[in-house]
Amino acid sequence: MDSCLRTKSLSLKLPVDLVVLSACRSGLGKEFKRRSLVGLTRGFMYAGAPRVVVSLWDVDDKPTSELMVRFYKRMLGPERLSPAAALRGAQVEMSMDPRWQSPYYWAPFILQGEWR
Repeated sequence: MDSCLRTKSLSLKLPVDLVVLSACRSGLGKEFKRRSLVGLTRGFMYAGAPRVVVSLWDVDDKPTSELMVRFYKRMLGPERLSPAAALRGAQVEMSMDPRWQSPYYWAPFILQGEWR
């Protein structure tokens, strides 16, 4: 990794438990000098975020919004689920909804980092 990029990302300290990037392909990196992938996930983890939720392909606004509402309700509501369990629960619920049952709508989102 370029030392300038590493220095900048390592100097940023985020006091957060979770970063959620619900935009298109936010979990994909770019090959850097044919040695490693550099992406937003890695940058946020270098900055101190123990967990990052990202998408692996293009996502539509409406189903993404639906998934994120269900995800946050599970995580921040009365259930107080871990981010991993909240994401999985939201994805299962979306898969049972006739409007969003295609994995295209809910499967691009993954949690990287610590699962607890």
